[in-house]
Amino acid sequence: MNNSTIFAREGFPFIAFSSVLTLLLLLSTWQLNSALLAVPAVVSLLLTIFILYFFRNPERTPPSDERVVVAPADGVVIVAERVDETPLGKEALKISIFMSVFNVHVNRAPFSGRVVDTFYHSGKFFDARDGRASFENERSGIIIETSRGVRIAFVQIAGLIARRIVSYPHVDDILVRAKRYGLIRFGSRVDVYLPADVALLVKLGDRTVAGITALGLLE
Repeated sequence: MNNSTIFAREGFPFIAFSSVLTLLLLLSTWQLNSALLAVPAVVSLLLTIFILYFFRNPERTPPSDERVVVAPADGVVIVAERVDETPLGKEALKISIFMSVFNVHVNRAPFSGRVVDTFYHSGKFFDARDGRASFENERSGIIIETSRGVRIAFVQIAGLIARRIVSYPHVDDILVRAKRYGLIRFGSRVDVYLPADVALLVKLGDRTVAGITALGLLE
């Protein structure tokens, strides 16, 4: 996913539709001098501003230390613990980041490596903060292998409002740490699974910035 535009390309249809609608309503309000049309025109304008804000796509520069695993999403850490049931098939350190509708929703690779597996499961739409979301919600996951043979998994999870997961990588693609790889629309969660012995650098309640915040160190 190579998208350096100031807005994520996945948002272009939404931005175009809301912008055109707002323009038509504003022009109609002005030409007809109609107070009745002014209300939907203002609502449409506010909606357009929110859509532009939601699909913002800022540039991010990762830490210089290449051992650092970076956050794949902007948001808040809601899980940071070792778990047995994981996409890696063994015990792992699980870090879950909850994204509200006010966070940047572009997702970034937490580490560089080759994609060795991808998976998708349709499912329910529990609130993304619900513990059941990791296993029962609609989700799309990627497993990469680093140059040292270490495997890392990261899973995009739909939430109560989010109903569209976008993930571009395929098996054998090479992902670069902090580079964009996908997006989830309108509130969601990303789970990251690291080797169980990785040094954890975040705690519950910490706010993360995708591509910048250090989650752990791979030695």
